[in-house]
Amino acid sequence: MADNGKILVVDDEPIVLRSCEKILTSEGYSIALASGGQEAINVLQKDDYDLVITDLKMPGVDGIDLIKWLRNSKPATGVVVITGHPSQETIKDALNLGIIDYLPKPFTPPVLIDVTSKAMKITMVRALPEKSPEEADVESKTADLEKIIAENRNRPGSLIPVLQQAQGLIGYLPPSVQRHIAKGLNIPVSEVHGVVSFYSFFTMKPKGKHSVKVCLGTACYVKRAEEIIEKLKATLNIDVGEVTKDRKFSLESVRCLGACGLAPVVVIDHNTHASVDPVKTPEILKEYE
Repeated sequence: MADNGKILVVDDEPIVLRSCEKILTSEGYSIALASGGQEAINVLQKDDYDLVITDLKMPGVDGIDLIKWLRNSKPATGVVVITGHPSQETIKDALNLGIIDYLPKPFTPPVLIDVTSKAMKITMVRALPEKSPEEADVESKTADLEKIIAENRNRPGSLIPVLQQAQGLIGYLPPSVQRHIAKGLNIPVSEVHGVVSFYSFFTMKPKGKHSVKVCLGTACYVKRAEEIIEKLKATLNIDVGEVTKDRKFSLESVRCLGACGLAPVVVIDHNTHASVDPVKTPEILKEYE
């Protein structure tokens, strides 16, 4: 089953820990356990978790102390509290610290699953970075992306065709698109990301209107290709692999373009520029403005 997120369960009752582990693992979550607040802090110092489900009343470092530590050290981590007989003051303190929900003891498996699922969704939304202009562009094409997924969903080996069509539609495959495809095809996001990162055809970064590629093969390198790269970086005010703010140009370096006799070579879109003089490189860009 797909990994739906990482959860740390904290409780001084072993039966609660074992029950949560069994139930939530079966739902596709990656579960870690801690029998007290201090042990939980030790675990959290070594790794990050999407959600912490913690008892409030524990000896030593209790749930409130743990939540306070989380807010200072891991503010993006979601928190659900477990409590047997919560006092109004205790719940008020927990709510003021920004918990998402609470589980009253004893709780049934359906209640645990429901509260956890809702809390994870809220946590994931909070964790999303502010939308970039590129991500906003993706939203406008969601309906077309859904159509691509629906047309390929039941076909064997559908992932690569869906990725190819999605990239053709949007221009690149950012994390939001990868998550959307994973959900639509009912496969782990890690599988989608693995394919996207393995094949050089796919890109996770937006491309400019004009793609500028500089060959760094041996023949081009000895004829000052590095100087061409540096000149382009300075002219466009971007690094290799980036796109200009106006999204007009993107800059890439490639190992070999198979045109060694024309070195040094710069390819813009589908146009090959041979024997490029590094000093005159900016002049080439003016043809595409």
